[in-house]
Amino acid sequence: MARVSGVAYMPVPDRSRSFDFEAFLSTIDSGRKSLTLAKKEMAFVQGSVSDAVFYIQRGRVRLTVVSQGGKEATIGILAKEDFFGEGCLAGQPLRMCSATAMTDCTLTRIDKKTMMEVIHREREVSDIFVTYLLTRNIRYEADLVDQLFNSSEKRLARILLLLSRFGKDGSVEVTLPKISQETLAEMVGTTRGRVNFFMNRFRKLGFIDYHRDDELLVHSSLLNIVLND
Repeated sequence: MARVSGVAYMPVPDRSRSFDFEAFLSTIDSGRKSLTLAKKEMAFVQGSVSDAVFYIQRGRVRLTVVSQGGKEATIGILAKEDFFGEGCLAGQPLRMCSATAMTDCTLTRIDKKTMMEVIHREREVSDIFVTYLLTRNIRYEADLVDQLFNSSEKRLARILLLLSRFGKDGSVEVTLPKISQETLAEMVGTTRGRVNFFMNRFRKLGFIDYHRDDELLVHSSLLNIVLND
């Protein structure tokens, strides 16, 4: 783990273990449903009933919130092996955000009651789920410190590394699906113009490359921006 101007930068942990979670999901007889979403299709919308947890088997999902004034903000982008919608387990009656497929996705939807039963019955499932939630809570804390103390350039670099799941499975470079600079600006907390400036700088320095259809290749060398005081 690296420390950056008071911020602990944590590579995405590899949660793989001998227990095959996806294989286990297939053994649940009721309360489970496999979903296939096309790009831009929604898993749920803000304000809808919160009654299930989702597990991503393939693809990427964007979480967004809309204020009463109609302003939209991106609060997270999730990928394979991530959960979302878990607020229902803590008594959340309505969804606090919307979940939209950024790419074609395969999801597993698990009813609240079924998920609660599985967590109480299966120790390994409980361990995986609790570890995931604790890891994400640490990420949220790091996000807050990052927002308070780091420059927008460092925040953008950190977001790109997190989106590329840097460090997972030993990966050193990952191609991200097309993501707009407006979305990155929302996540970083700056303007699109600043994001465009820094993205061009990262490209010139060889930290990122653009591929076909504006797909983004993130190199591990981008970590130099985050670690540079």
